[in-house]
Amino acid sequence: MPPRRWSGPSFKPRHPPLMEIAEELAKQQKAISVAEFFEKNRQILGFDSAPRALITCVKEAVDNSLDACEDAGILPDIFVQIKKSGEYFQVIVEDNGPGIVPEEIPRVFAKLLYGSRFHTLRQSRGQQGIGISAGVLYSQLTSGRPTRVISKIAPDRPAYYCELMINTSKNEPEIIKAEEVDWERPRGTRVEMEMEGSYVRSRRQSVYGSLKSAAIVNPHARLTLVEPEGNVEVFERATESLPKKAYAIQPHPEGIELGELIKLLRYTDKKKLRVFLKETFSSIGTISAQELCKKADLDPEAPPASLDHDEAVRLLLAFKQIRVKSPPVDCLSPIGEELIRAGLEKEFRLDFIATTTRPVSVYSGNPFLVEVGLGYGGELAREGRIEILRFANRVPLVYQQGACAITHAVESVSWKNYSLSQSAGSGIPVGPAVLLVHIASTNIPFTSESKDAVADMPEILVEIDLGLKEVARKLRRYLSRQSLLSERREKEEIIRKILPRIAKKLSDVLDRPEPDIGPVVAKIMGNLLVYRESEQQDGRISVRLVVENHSDLVRSFKLHEILGEKAEAISPPAKVISLGDGYDHHWKLSVGPGQKAIISYQIGANSSGPAKPVVEGLDPEIVTGARAI
Repeated sequence: MPPRRWSGPSFKPRHPPLMEIAEELAKQQKAISVAEFFEKNRQILGFDSAPRALITCVKEAVDNSLDACEDAGILPDIFVQIKKSGEYFQVIVEDNGPGIVPEEIPRVFAKLLYGSRFHTLRQSRGQQGIGISAGVLYSQLTSGRPTRVISKIAPDRPAYYCELMINTSKNEPEIIKAEEVDWERPRGTRVEMEMEGSYVRSRRQSVYGSLKSAAIVNPHARLTLVEPEGNVEVFERATESLPKKAYAIQPHPEGIELGELIKLLRYTDKKKLRVFLKETFSSIGTISAQELCKKADLDPEAPPASLDHDEAVRLLLAFKQIRVKSPPVDCLSPIGEELIRAGLEKEFRLDFIATTTRPVSVYSGNPFLVEVGLGYGGELAREGRIEILRFANRVPLVYQQGACAITHAVESVSWKNYSLSQSAGSGIPVGPAVLLVHIASTNIPFTSESKDAVADMPEILVEIDLGLKEVARKLRRYLSRQSLLSERREKEEIIRKILPRIAKKLSDVLDRPEPDIGPVVAKIMGNLLVYRESEQQDGRISVRLVVENHSDLVRSFKLHEILGEKAEAISPPAKVISLGDGYDHHWKLSVGPGQKAIISYQIGANSSGPAKPVVEGLDPEIVTGARAI
């Protein structure tokens, strides 16, 4: 009898319940508005504490104002006020910019990811279109009140006033009130927000500290801050010149990724590949476009959209095989060494400043450059870690210092080699110094949407390191020179204590007048000696200024002689400047080792005696007989 075969269970499994679950889950799926996302994750945007919320709102509003003024060619004059309004703080930011047309105001202030710069490759403070609208979102979230905006685009046009909130479920603006009003300003924009916050007054992490830092790298702007207690701080502009305008460029082929290249090929309106390459990328001309097509084994006349995946890969490889020049530098607007120096001098009292600007480099196809300023001495604290001022596209980075590429680069330098203390051979150095590092780029690689720290891109780290070491070498030379001059001062003090006693003894023994020890000191110290000889004849005084160089180096300087009247018979000729109550006669001189220079002139016999000669351009420690400045 054959064995019975088991045919399985006699029941069939019931699938409908699983299908019902899947259908029910499908019904629950829905798109999330970006405004809703940031509403629930506001800490990502920098609103994770009460003090930081105020700083972030002010920073974003001021950045918008600075960008708008510069785009319009207007010297920024920005007013910031923080007022206590019941249990909330009222933030007011007002500028003299070009204003905003009425139909754009709601979207600019009350729609996240809305802006004009995201698709533009040029340096600007704002890129993502989140900044000020994030402040509006935080304001309505914590106070429940609308943001008030008033803007005017011309003196002969009325101002437009509106009250706004964000519909977070749709990421769209809701206009609570809108009307035309009179406003005394000829043009500009004013925004008022109420929010939870906490006002603190500190050097760094505060509204005051943020504006002070912004004033350093934006010396063309005047910033006025009115604090809750009524205290007024004005950061005056140090220059009347606007920064160099940054112009938009095309993407650079270096660093472009495959997915981005495929997208550009697919959606271009160009009909020929060679035209696409020439007009889509910067630094590619007719010859290099033909070379690219040849390297990739592609038809230059083929439609770009017809390229398949393998052909796009070959084109990407060809980008890496040909030599393409660096991207144009007019897309960047660096501060410049002169204005970095002016900004540091404006906000700090320093003995020494060194600056440098690195050449333009590229990371992931984005051009960037690094600027570094170092200030030393003056009124800076002798103990404690140095102050690091971090900036990206002229915007101060206040928080997350430890997570920033700038800080990491500072910590990696061996500062002991440059005369600054550093514990354990690494970390932030100690001493009376302030470091300013500015990164200018078409796309700053921030670590998060709050834009507080720059990511550790290898190319950026290398450029910061080179910039830091360049200013550090200048500091080392300065400190070495100061040490040498200090030793000279000590030696001269000892000589000046001993020689007068010897001279007095000799004059007593020989019964002769006590000699002038100045020439002897100058010879012993190897100094520049300046002395005056004069004689009176025919109602005039003939004067000779003698300059002797007792050092082993050529000394180049200006020699000033301040007289009550304009001298005559001057030899060699001098440049004479009227001072109102006298005349400044000055000569540019260069005196070699062991050589002397003689200057002669005549003045009236009744003239008051001239003051001590003044030497400009040399240290006081190497000058005898004149006042050095």
